[in-house]
Amino acid sequence: MAEITRRGFVKGVALAPLAFSPVTLEAQTTAASNRFDIVVAGAGHNSLITTAYLAKAGFRCLVLEAHGIVGGGVITEELTLPGFKHDTCSTAHNGIQGNPLMRNDELKLRDYGLEYISPDPIMHMPFADGSYITQWADLDRSAAEFAKYSKKDGEAYRRMYHESEAARDLLGADTFEVPGFGKPLSERLAAHPMGKIWQRRMAMSAWDVIRENFEDDHCRAFLLATPWSMQPPQYPMTGRSAYSSIRTAPRKIAKGGSGMLTQAIARFIAAHNGVILTNKSVARLIVESGKCVGVECADGSSYRADKAVLSTMHIKHLVEMAPRELWPQDFLYGVDTWEGEVSEVVTHYAVKEPPKYPIQGGTISPAESAVLASSERLLRFAYDDTCDVSNIDEPPISVFCSTVADPTRAPAGMHTLKVLGFHPYNLKEGPKHWDAIKDQVSDAQLNYLRKFAPNLTDDKILGRYVVSPLDLERKNPSMWRGSIHGGSSDPSQSGAMRPVAGWAQYRMPIPGLYQTGDCTYPGGSVTGAPGRNAAVVMLKDLGTSIEGVVGNSPGKKS
Repeated sequence: MAEITRRGFVKGVALAPLAFSPVTLEAQTTAASNRFDIVVAGAGHNSLITTAYLAKAGFRCLVLEAHGIVGGGVITEELTLPGFKHDTCSTAHNGIQGNPLMRNDELKLRDYGLEYISPDPIMHMPFADGSYITQWADLDRSAAEFAKYSKKDGEAYRRMYHESEAARDLLGADTFEVPGFGKPLSERLAAHPMGKIWQRRMAMSAWDVIRENFEDDHCRAFLLATPWSMQPPQYPMTGRSAYSSIRTAPRKIAKGGSGMLTQAIARFIAAHNGVILTNKSVARLIVESGKCVGVECADGSSYRADKAVLSTMHIKHLVEMAPRELWPQDFLYGVDTWEGEVSEVVTHYAVKEPPKYPIQGGTISPAESAVLASSERLLRFAYDDTCDVSNIDEPPISVFCSTVADPTRAPAGMHTLKVLGFHPYNLKEGPKHWDAIKDQVSDAQLNYLRKFAPNLTDDKILGRYVVSPLDLERKNPSMWRGSIHGGSSDPSQSGAMRPVAGWAQYRMPIPGLYQTGDCTYPGGSVTGAPGRNAAVVMLKDLGTSIEGVVGNSPGKKS
């Protein structure tokens, strides 16, 4: 088995980042000057989305990315062996499907190489007693899986699905709307026949909602972990996430890899006269007469913005980019008290075959699966996280084998495999202790998976690449303290409190500076909501509207 070192070598063979198009390479030679309408610091999927709308409106945009490939947490790379395309962070792109960007095909990203696949079965979870639950796109089939354990639970699954669907537009509308630009969710709920019930549910914990409706622990465990929201399920205000596992819509994956989304957006930007420069780390905001007018990079180069600067850097880093006295004290307090979230130990494998889970009549190899010993095991995580302990006793894990649905990601007959477990960034010995134990934790997660997919023997594994919570932060500083969603989504960092109270509309305290990304409303995951919402605000401030832009009108005003 080829082992990958921290420097990214496979037994001495260097691996370059996987590039899907020449966008990031050609752009480095196309910048005719250092002046643009908009300068963008960071090329995560949200800042690219904002830039795409601005470029479509006719504004000349420059995107500066510290790494050699755009995408932030939405990239695909050859991490193990040549030809094996691994999703470095995100894999499933369900949340973005409801974004008007995709729902209304506002940027026609399919024309730029984006195509989605809908795996079915959606999810599979095996249990130690030999039983299992498989979730399908067919509601009746999934409900029957729950009914194997409890008739009541099968009925609850069906009932909660219909309840969620009836309120889907109501509950989802706020995600793709700038806070304060429309009626708040509380007013919408007050006018809805089921509004008071949903208010109660959303204030509850996910665990309370699940425990109230389901009696068998197999069913409870499945709903807690497929997928887990990165917030301990017993925390208040997580009740809405209890419904996220009850679905018929497959968890969509981009053909060719998660990074095809950001590559498609990058191509769109280039086609609309935008410029993308990679290996350009922004080190300082240029502020003149109290206004942000550009940025300076670590290599000494600088770029001026005639209209605005957009950042997707983590707010912990953003405040260090300008003199501290330019930030209001309440804003600094919010940043200083910002909290991280649950992190991950992720192992990427190149394998000869996918996990094969025993089921009645044979085996099943889904694109996505999870293993959770019991609901109690996941509830214990909050205690381990608080105590800075990495617990590898029956570790809860999520498993992605995207090549089952998308064979283009690996050489013929081969597969990529991603196994991730949930762990704290902080350890009693300090975060640097992750360098000493990450392989041990990775091995424990694989060995636990092998109890349910015994075919994954050593001879089936061709190479691996292990990433600890500390490695996540090292690779992408925006994943502060290993937070793949930028930080916790607890009540103090949600809604109009994200990133801090009074600054949830993507405008920053320094005039001319805007912020998007997972530190902004509504938070992390691949929804594109912060990106499109920021575009709404910036276009409005620049004298036009997103409606005019996507309505095939140039939209730009001088």
